[in-house]
Amino acid sequence: MARGQLRIYLGAAPGVGKTYAMLGEARRRLDRGTDVVVGFVETHGRQLTAERLTGLETVRRRTVHYKGASFEEMDVDAILTRRPAVAIVDELAHTNVPGMRNEKRWQDVEELLDAGIEVLTTVNVQHLESLNDVVEQITGVPQRETVPDEVVRKADQIELVDMAPEALRKRMAHGNIYPAERVDAALSNYFRVGNLTALRELALLWVADRVDEVLNRYKAEHDIRRVWEARERVVVALTGGPEGETLIRRAARIAARSAGGEVLAVHVLRSDGLTGASPAKLRRQRELVESVGGSFHTVVGDDVPAALLDFARGVNATQLVLGTSRRSRLARAFAEGIGATVTAASGDIDVHMVTHAESGGWRRRLPRLTGGLNWRRRVAALVVAAVGLPLLTELLLAFGDEVTSASVLLLFLILVVGVALIGGLYPALIAAVAGGLIVNWFFVPPVGTFTIAERNNVVALLVYVLVAVAVATVVDRSARRATQAARGRAETAMLASLSRSVLAGNRGVPSLLEQIREAFALTSVTMLERDGERWAVAGFAGPNPCEKGGQADEDIPVTDDLRLLLCGRALAAADRRVLVSFAEQAAVALQRARLLRQAAEAEKLAEANRMRTALLAAVSHDLRTPLASIKAAIAGLRAEDIELDETDRKELLAAVDESADQLTSLVANLLDMSRLHTGTVAPTSQPVGYDEVVARALRGLEKAELARIEVDVPDTLPSVRADPGLLERVVANVVSNAVRHAPTGPVKVSASVHLDQIELRVIDRGPGIRPDDREKVFAPFQRLGDRDTGTGVGLGLAVARGFTEAMGGTLTPEDTPGGGVTMVIALPADSTTAPAVVP
Repeated sequence: MARGQLRIYLGAAPGVGKTYAMLGEARRRLDRGTDVVVGFVETHGRQLTAERLTGLETVRRRTVHYKGASFEEMDVDAILTRRPAVAIVDELAHTNVPGMRNEKRWQDVEELLDAGIEVLTTVNVQHLESLNDVVEQITGVPQRETVPDEVVRKADQIELVDMAPEALRKRMAHGNIYPAERVDAALSNYFRVGNLTALRELALLWVADRVDEVLNRYKAEHDIRRVWEARERVVVALTGGPEGETLIRRAARIAARSAGGEVLAVHVLRSDGLTGASPAKLRRQRELVESVGGSFHTVVGDDVPAALLDFARGVNATQLVLGTSRRSRLARAFAEGIGATVTAASGDIDVHMVTHAESGGWRRRLPRLTGGLNWRRRVAALVVAAVGLPLLTELLLAFGDEVTSASVLLLFLILVVGVALIGGLYPALIAAVAGGLIVNWFFVPPVGTFTIAERNNVVALLVYVLVAVAVATVVDRSARRATQAARGRAETAMLASLSRSVLAGNRGVPSLLEQIREAFALTSVTMLERDGERWAVAGFAGPNPCEKGGQADEDIPVTDDLRLLLCGRALAAADRRVLVSFAEQAAVALQRARLLRQAAEAEKLAEANRMRTALLAAVSHDLRTPLASIKAAIAGLRAEDIELDETDRKELLAAVDESADQLTSLVANLLDMSRLHTGTVAPTSQPVGYDEVVARALRGLEKAELARIEVDVPDTLPSVRADPGLLERVVANVVSNAVRHAPTGPVKVSASVHLDQIELRVIDRGPGIRPDDREKVFAPFQRLGDRDTGTGVGLGLAVARGFTEAMGGTLTPEDTPGGGVTMVIALPADSTTAPAVVP
């Protein structure tokens, strides 16, 4: 049975119209006679969306009972029994209620696809697993429902549903997305223009990468090697020379001329001489490339022009930036150079030859010996021999008897040495034998025969052949040693670059494996690590990682517990030797990552030690103050030589009571902070109403303080998932802090729904907090701006944030319009009472 097709409507934020567009497509297919059913669609009370459902067959949902509440989920079995041609399934990232067959809705969709049913579905960019943390950094709102990128990437069609941030905010203000009571909170938080703009860019870039994948796959399937200028990609070739920075900046300017332009720098490590590449300059050039938003790549190739063009075509580059040759004009007259070769073979790729200060100048240094005796040089040597021997023979015959036999042999020896310098041993051997036969036939009496009349001529010919062979052998061995040395330098340069990356800690295992894949032209590279009796994937680069040795072309053991699996081609022995060194560096990177995690644990212990030190410093003063007050009051009460009236007695008892309360609060905060730092806080998770928690938290305040507090927490709000005791402590600490820092103005406590969270806002009209100090107020033992240092040890907000995060929420400060601070306590809404999350 053929697998069904998956079409995904991707949006940057809730409310852009994904479900509306999906239902529009469903209606169009229904009008064309396609069998379409609605498996699950949530309208969220939006009238226009509900109208789109009219006339579409809807499969009845399945009711699931969980912890005393009832939930409706998509009935996969009912859809499979109905077997429509197309199923409409909203909210791909949705998490099913415990008790369902699958944990996630995307797993339900996989079942429908395997049954041959085509599925139309929706997802927001914040629900993509790879972008989840980025979205949280942008919006400050964690997304707990995610879908693996691979599921979305495998979709047959992805349609981006786009809307400008200003238009989306207008839709929100008109009440087309959320109910009126949620609009203000949404516009001031998640739906800020900056947030929406960043989310929109993330969605556009993700879809653009997906389009690139589809385009490259299409070109590979149809064997299309021409460059399609769908997107500007500028490849800049770096040699490690002084002109590199000029080329990078020029490439960046070229890429900036078109929206979405991309810069890729490539350095070719060649086995025919890399002495001109400066590791320090390459490192600086790599940093410059990354600073302009580009990426740095290293490839291996003896034929530099071919390697550059292969890389450029492989990344679908549209332009290639090269520097003009640093060789002199005389040298370029004999060999056209890399730039001219690349330009001639570039085809559809535009080549920019950039002039620079180092180009074409005279340098007072000897040219470097490069390369080995490849087939081109051997062919050239044979051509020289084939042309030179007849020409030299004709020239010597023209002089007749004026040239002696010794002179003839020396001239032929010079030609053979020249052939040896060009092509090595075998061409020189052929030239020596042929030259000896020519000398014997044309110049050694009796002429015209291969007979030698004099013994001296026999000796001369033998010496000539032996000298020619000896010279050719020396030249051939020298060329081979030069090739080996050059390859060794290339390998050393690659390993040095890799080692610097590992030591600097700026490249992880996947990045190093990607460098191995690029350097050796492999399809994929997978590192396996022994986990008990089985092998697990520790990192991979490229598509379709291998999980078993039998799936790979090469299986290279690194250590007893690490293996490297390579797919794409078999490697030569020399490549395997270098690859083992690469793999060892990747193993070092893996170990370094683990050491960093251990260092992080050690840092936690060090932080605990610093906490204890600060605790001792704080206790020495802040705990002694209330104790001293209690002792003084009790001493006054017990004094027999002092007569106290009832008023004085009540004042002393009140002082004891107040100091005891202060001491209790201090000790409680100290114990709470200790629990947070030792990780022993284990909050329970149950539905809690903010209205009940706020009422209990305010009981500890004095009447004068309560009179200044305005509470606006509707009892109709959904409950939150939290620990009642910890949440009460959080609210009490935050409200007490607001009252203390706004001694005269009012303090307002309000709550509202925002997406899948309930936010409690404690608003004061005090002096406020500078932006640079907002995180400092949450540091333990920090009493920022307190005049009275005897009111506490500076743990109230630190404890409040620690408890909030332990319950899965956030505590963040904001500016109060008109002056002051607003502390926002955001906790996840209880799914049994909260409205459904908007996709």
